[in-house]
Amino acid sequence: MFYGWYIVASCCLISCYATGVVGLGFTAFVDPISKEFGWSYTQISLASSLRGLEAGLLVLVVGVLMDRWGPRPVIFCGSVLMALGIAALSRVNSLLFFYVTVVIIATGFSTMTSSMLMAASANWFRRKSSLAMGITASGSALAGLLIPLITLLVERYGWRQALVFCAVGTLLIPLPLSLVLKHKPENIGLNPDGECRHEPGSEKSNDSMPEENSFSAREALASKPFWFISIASMILTMPITALGTHIMPYLATVGIDRVTASIIAGATPLVTIVGRISFGWIGDRMDKIILFTLALVLMSGGLLLLPMISADRKLPIAFFVCFFGIGWGGSVPMISGLLRTYFGLDRLASIMGFSLSVMFAGSLVGAPVAGWVFDRWGWYEPVWYTMAALVGITAIVVPFLLKAHILTNIRH
Repeated sequence: MFYGWYIVASCCLISCYATGVVGLGFTAFVDPISKEFGWSYTQISLASSLRGLEAGLLVLVVGVLMDRWGPRPVIFCGSVLMALGIAALSRVNSLLFFYVTVVIIATGFSTMTSSMLMAASANWFRRKSSLAMGITASGSALAGLLIPLITLLVERYGWRQALVFCAVGTLLIPLPLSLVLKHKPENIGLNPDGECRHEPGSEKSNDSMPEENSFSAREALASKPFWFISIASMILTMPITALGTHIMPYLATVGIDRVTASIIAGATPLVTIVGRISFGWIGDRMDKIILFTLALVLMSGGLLLLPMISADRKLPIAFFVCFFGIGWGGSVPMISGLLRTYFGLDRLASIMGFSLSVMFAGSLVGAPVAGWVFDRWGWYEPVWYTMAALVGITAIVVPFLLKAHILTNIRH
């Protein structure tokens, strides 16, 4: 089997564990930490913002390092840092120490974000790049399976011991998997997609493969499509991070028990696998802008269903999980696919790093605003309606701007 698929599988599993523990699984720790220390949801949600800010700034460096040295040493070091940060978090006894440990965790996690891992996979594929990135992105969706497990650990052993287990798991899963990763197929005598190498000038020379764009990071930053795509990513991140932190507390306010809430919290990212793989597969054959628009519409519709959930009305839960999950999942390979289509592979990790730094700005807003609204008024519904409107407007404006940019370039 082509070695690129081993890269995809390893990146998928690394993304699954890192996202499950640091991203999605954090919601299981919110209530226990709040009760033990008496901290408000706003104070705890600020940790998500710090994590997003730290990761958003560091991916700029991570992307450059991956383009220069490859993913193996970068992710290896990130795994060690993440394990140390999680272990330190289990010993936290003050709000300042809490924030410091979150920064350490974010430093390690920045090397294992879904986009950085998709960039590592994309180096190995050309014709099947959207599918490869979709499978890699499914790792963060599989992370939803870890939420009930983490919740069970917290309930049975307490949140501190649960964090110790998570730290040990980081040394047993992402760390050894990082050793599987290699930078580019050319480094081991292969071509993208596993095609045979041929001598230059032969009839089946590698020159027959379609030409790609090749932008530097500076050229990408100066282009309008980069900002259209990155700002859309930032807006999408707001509801994703808000739900990642507040989905279980919100469901508790509408009468859903904690175990059921953990299953719902885990099912939503799990369903994104459908969107990640299907949109990734179709994205190799169809206009990515159209698919991106569809993903945004599904996300907006799912957010509109969220306020309809209650202990007596559970049917909207299924529709919310399907619409928001598939839309969220579909947007991930489409964002990476659009960046790759516009700017090529040469500096893809660096370009994704800059795009991620813009995207993570949404995480500075989503979770803290949701926590502040609840602390002030005691309900989350206005947040979901507002975010649904923002995503819906993005579904109209950004694809129109991308299409207009393409038509303008054709005319000139």
